[in-house]
Amino acid sequence: MKVAIAGAGAVGRSIARELLLNSHAVTLFERNTAHIDQESVPEATWVQADACELSNLEQAALQTFDVMVAATGDDKANLVVSLLAKTEFAVNRVVARVNDPRNEWLFGEDWGVDVAVSTPRILASLVEEAVSVGDLVRLMTFRQGQANLVELTLPSNTPLAGKPVRKLDLPRDAALVTILRGGRVIVPQSDDPIEGGDELIFIAPAEAEPALHQAMQIQ
Repeated sequence: MKVAIAGAGAVGRSIARELLLNSHAVTLFERNTAHIDQESVPEATWVQADACELSNLEQAALQTFDVMVAATGDDKANLVVSLLAKTEFAVNRVVARVNDPRNEWLFGEDWGVDVAVSTPRILASLVEEAVSVGDLVRLMTFRQGQANLVELTLPSNTPLAGKPVRKLDLPRDAALVTILRGGRVIVPQSDDPIEGGDELIFIAPAEAEPALHQAMQIQ
């Protein structure tokens, strides 16, 4: 996969390293010469240019990339990069960093964002996930489809214990994608039984969350 990252600060470089470890091709765009540090991510292609400038993206042939990651520390810049990537170059997947949670409402389809990642919101969700049993915790929102990644930890005495996945009465638009059980990550099959203490990861639209909560028999 060919990935462009706008912003080569600490966040952008960290994303690049992870992607390179997974054998993806990464190009880092950075306008600030003080942030150009090719030795920190030597396997990446570095471009000293402002990713908010259409001509710079044209020169880099952004239309040949699979993913654009807008990872600067400026929400306005991330929105501009996202919009250009989607509307001018038809990049298939645009992921944008949200620095200020108050701006999160902007990071949607109208600005070309497929996935908005808010670090403060993710950290808050992880805190909630660590202490919440029986409640739906929203981990991430996929803006393009208006679907959410949500987590629910079953209590040890759940009435669902022993029930196979196929018999869960889930809302039509909700899907169980993962079961976390102890140190295991389980891709659920129809005959897999539910156990008390399971952490269940679902994808569901916001309007289906109340019905999902009720279906899991959590009051």
